[in-house]
Amino acid sequence: MVLATGGYGNVFYLSTNAKGSNVTAAWRAHKKGAYFANPCFTQIHPTCIPVSGDYQSKLTLMSESLRNDGRIWVPKNPNDTRPPNQIPEEERDYYLERMYPSFANLVPRDVASRAAKRMVDAGYGVGPLKNGVYLDFKTAIERLGRSVIEQRYGNLFDMYENIAGENPYEVPMRIYPAVHYTMGGLWVDYNLMSNLPGLFVLGEANFSDHGANRLGASALMQGLADGYFILPTTIAGDLAPQLNTPVPSTDSPAFREAEEGVREQINRLLSIKGSRSVDSFHRELGKLMWDYCGMARNAEGLKHARQRIAELREEFWKDVKVLGEGESLNQSLEKAGRVADFFELAELMCQDALHREESCGGHFREEYQTPDGEAQRDDEHFAYVAAWEYCGPGKDAKLHKEDLVFEYVHPTQRSYK
Repeated sequence: MVLATGGYGNVFYLSTNAKGSNVTAAWRAHKKGAYFANPCFTQIHPTCIPVSGDYQSKLTLMSESLRNDGRIWVPKNPNDTRPPNQIPEEERDYYLERMYPSFANLVPRDVASRAAKRMVDAGYGVGPLKNGVYLDFKTAIERLGRSVIEQRYGNLFDMYENIAGENPYEVPMRIYPAVHYTMGGLWVDYNLMSNLPGLFVLGEANFSDHGANRLGASALMQGLADGYFILPTTIAGDLAPQLNTPVPSTDSPAFREAEEGVREQINRLLSIKGSRSVDSFHRELGKLMWDYCGMARNAEGLKHARQRIAELREEFWKDVKVLGEGESLNQSLEKAGRVADFFELAELMCQDALHREESCGGHFREEYQTPDGEAQRDDEHFAYVAAWEYCGPGKDAKLHKEDLVFEYVHPTQRSYK
């Protein structure tokens, strides 16, 4: 069995992922015994178009290449309502250039994202909802000429104008971080096999390559490495002993058990006939995760989130309204099953984030930061993969540790000042 079913970023409801992306295949394998590793490691991408209203179901990623030439800023006066082109240079705060003079607008994704959050949380956000920051190409156009910027980013500028209704050649883009990638996933060994014999997991569905913070383009690298080079070599060793072995029958006890479990959940979901839509539950869950297990986390917030998620999960199973029936294609029913899995995953993500008392990469605990606000790792106590074992409904997962051993390149404290 090979799972290559992607990541679980849509637990946050709003993300840059396709709406069909979900955790169901990986989560069902987890509930059958596969370890789920580092679920709290979520990458927030700094250059996305900000949320524009409650009607949205996904967010749009603007390529990070834009930060090569764009300058990020907010007004120095949080109450400044002038259009950006009317705000003079001396009244602008190019905060990444101020905070990180060595790297400026090219700091890593997690650093740029947290900086944007700090500015917006402090009241310096821009746009109608004051929930973004400016990404400005005026200096680059003056230096290089519009034609060069068109060659580099023309398709991105066109996409932005179609979505936001603003011409980025003439006015700055508005951007804000959004959930983009999940570094956690099912635990696998170097052959890409999970702890369940015969279950191989590829790409974003596994945890294997990225640690706490994926680098740009390395998801593509992992997909190519896993699919073209590793699995074709390693899976053969698992398949060879099974040559001429009969395919398991649909009459086998394991198949009947799985079929009955699915039918039971379908009937249960359809029989509730509550008053709230699946999307309303998903949206509330996503906001909880974004607020308490998103770009910044702390113990108090994570404990609150765990309690509220458990309460919301109970409400879901008592009051969700699933339209249609179970004998034909039913997208409302399918979505309900996905959200049921997201509830359980969300609890594990908060448990993982709460147990990891350090800050590293995409996991930023507010209690564990340097005096100047940067991530503070604790390599002595947390240099390991946290692989979680499912222990049943409503129960805490069991932690298994895989120590990280660095023989050649050793971890150091990052600084982008």
